[in-house]
Amino acid sequence: MAGIIVRIAFRAAACRLILAIATVTAALAAPAQSAEPRNLEVLGTWYRLALELVRHTPTYSPPVASRAFAYLGVTAYETVASGRDGFATLAGQLNGLTPPPVREPGRDYDDAMALQASVSLLMESLFANTGPTGQRAIDAIARKLDAVARAGVDPDIADRSTAYGQALGEHMLAWAAQDGGAVVENMGFPFRYELKPGPEHWVPTSTIGQQQVPLLPDWGRNRTFAMPDGATCGLPPPPAYSEEPGSSFFIEAREVYDVSLSLTEDQEAIARFWSDDPMLTPTPPGHWLAIALQVLGEKEATLEMRVDTLARIGIGLADAFIGCWHDKYKYDLVRPLTYIRRVIDPAWQAILITPPFPEYPSGHSTQSGAAAEVLTNLFGADYAFEDRTHDDDGLPARKFDSFWHAAEEAGISRLYGGIHYRAAIELGLDQGKCIAAHTNALVTRARP
Repeated sequence: MAGIIVRIAFRAAACRLILAIATVTAALAAPAQSAEPRNLEVLGTWYRLALELVRHTPTYSPPVASRAFAYLGVTAYETVASGRDGFATLAGQLNGLTPPPVREPGRDYDDAMALQASVSLLMESLFANTGPTGQRAIDAIARKLDAVARAGVDPDIADRSTAYGQALGEHMLAWAAQDGGAVVENMGFPFRYELKPGPEHWVPTSTIGQQQVPLLPDWGRNRTFAMPDGATCGLPPPPAYSEEPGSSFFIEAREVYDVSLSLTEDQEAIARFWSDDPMLTPTPPGHWLAIALQVLGEKEATLEMRVDTLARIGIGLADAFIGCWHDKYKYDLVRPLTYIRRVIDPAWQAILITPPFPEYPSGHSTQSGAAAEVLTNLFGADYAFEDRTHDDDGLPARKFDSFWHAAEEAGISRLYGGIHYRAAIELGLDQGKCIAAHTNALVTRARP
């Protein structure tokens, strides 16, 4: 049954991708009618396709997706920053990033052509293992965007800009290849893994054979972007494991159980809105990237502000998953589904599917805390917005008074869904805030 569900999900994602490609391609068919400058059209179109490809590529679990968004963002930023006075490179600020190629002084370059060359190269590499439909999408969009970018540009400037973008893209790919996350085998599930003994430790919650081991157990050792390493924002231990009624651990598990039995309509809607399941959605980091793109569109942000924001949100999300995964496998905590069935109610079922990896801290909380802190630093603590990420999926938009309002709702959604205990949610948000401080400290000089 599980295999059938996965195949159905994959076919649904493929159909959605085909529809998305048709929509994007139609929009590009008449570039002269576009209200956006060519550079914004190139940048925005590749990001829209990236969000769709994340749904379509089986290896794109949330940590893998966050990594791709970070490299895309840094590449776009460096491409543009090289042509702007007063903009600082992120080389020397991000771990392992050496100075990338720069534009030749006194020579003319075109931003749209340079972005098209660098970002398309990243897309082709980062999504090299997507299926045939995804590969056709990349090729089709690349051809369309090349025509959009070249429109009205002097051939010498176009060729020079393309060569520059390709050189910068190759530099970024060489940097990415050494981070520990470039190769994802078996969809991220190790071929060999020894479960830790003891009732407090994670055990499989799925009957799928591949998920009898946890996802990406070494991800927390990957090279980080802005923070020193995966342990930089480490958390204290979760409440001590206990099956005694009245113990802190039992009380937290009982809360998950009790809430599940009395969910309000809005609580269930919150759980499903933030579920962001792989292969069905752009994943949790894609959700926050979609929010960032929406805000940038609402503000009619400049190209400089867009690439600064996209670099920062990508970096913050990627570091959040590395930090979160470091602690997940440090503490290796049992999931509510396992504990509640063992100790409270053998027949209990959460409304959401439990992900195949340890519980503490909550990945939703850590990455949402990081994203909210990054976006707050850029747009303010009281930026109200309506999150329309899932409009095309049939989920009503939700309104938020601030980015932290959204982050806190994303965190608590995992308790409503039966996925996490409260400590993992609250401390995960704290961890995300700590991680984002390193992203916010980056010097770019790009501001509205």
